[in-house]
Amino acid sequence: MKKLLLVAAMALLSIGASAQELANFVNGGSKKTEINEDGTVTFRFVAPKAIEVLVTGNCFPTESREVEWNGRQMTFDMPIPMALREGPGGVWEYTTPEPLKPELYTYSFIVDGLNVNDPSNPIMQRDGNRYLSVLLIPGEATENYFEANQRGNLEKVWYDSKTLGLNRRMYVYTPYGYDSAKAKKTKYPVLYLLHGGGGDEDAWTTMGRACQILDNLIEKGLAVPMICVMPNGNPGQQAAQTQLLPVKQLDWRAPENQNLYIHSLVKDVIPYVESHYRVIAKRDARAIAGLSMGGGHTLAASGNYPGTFGYIIPMSCGAQDTPEMNEQLQAIKKAGYKLYQVCCGDADFAYPGTLVLEELLKRNGLEHTMYINGGGHVWSNWRIYLQDIAPKLFK
Repeated sequence: MKKLLLVAAMALLSIGASAQELANFVNGGSKKTEINEDGTVTFRFVAPKAIEVLVTGNCFPTESREVEWNGRQMTFDMPIPMALREGPGGVWEYTTPEPLKPELYTYSFIVDGLNVNDPSNPIMQRDGNRYLSVLLIPGEATENYFEANQRGNLEKVWYDSKTLGLNRRMYVYTPYGYDSAKAKKTKYPVLYLLHGGGGDEDAWTTMGRACQILDNLIEKGLAVPMICVMPNGNPGQQAAQTQLLPVKQLDWRAPENQNLYIHSLVKDVIPYVESHYRVIAKRDARAIAGLSMGGGHTLAASGNYPGTFGYIIPMSCGAQDTPEMNEQLQAIKKAGYKLYQVCCGDADFAYPGTLVLEELLKRNGLEHTMYINGGGHVWSNWRIYLQDIAPKLFK
């Protein structure tokens, strides 16, 4: 009798669980956010008891607002939240008045003052400790953001950093065919791709679509097959915050901590990659590129270790006219390089510093390329820069 009761109870639990799972599917059915045939987007959120539902994201018009950022008051263009209208069944809706241009957008809802993500959309993006729902509008500008037919692999690699005294994690992308029997003796060039402030080793893959961009460009024959290494640029972190690992506290005022991450990149990361992967261990087979804080790291790594990288691409970062900076640029010129490209948007707050860097390069006689486009300090620009530089590397 007890066994029968137990079986019955388990059956009821199973039915209840199945019903709940089915409810999850049903709730996400016709009530989800979707891209319409005319290119407009209808945002939907089910909240029968809500008083107000708004949607906000980088696909909406903006207004200038003063906010605190890194301890400073700065003016940014912030999106204007759009109000949804409640319909039958407590389904709130808002449809954009115009089609959205092809781009990768992030958005979230504000339900009675509480910021929440879209429960009907499984595509998410993590930016430091922020999670946002993702909307990818297809078109020519975004064709390389979707999955290619021939896809490489992404490895999460732990390595020992003697410089930092930590066991750390980095992401390593290997191109399609790297593990095939035919390519077992093939050696590859390496792009060291650095993230910005607030990011970590995951940033370029989730927000930058680095793997998809490289897969597509390589498959189309526009870029040579390459390995891409994406380290964690926060020297006190063992890995991204999501790993729940303690952070090592470092005194930035101490002389021994100056450029600590830069030293670890050259002394720990590069030797590990060159001893564990089939790479061409030469200057002209190494590229370094980074955005914002990673752009500063790019300048520092190439300047402190001239002759290490044949391709140097700082993005959305500036420079200061100092004796040290001029000396480093002269050292890079003497050691030689294949490409020096500076990328920035003309609405980026880093743009004035970019112009200083351009002047320094001219004054010191370094041949270089300037890629200046519209827009600000945003991932939509950094994805464009990666698509621009990748075909120029290692040729």
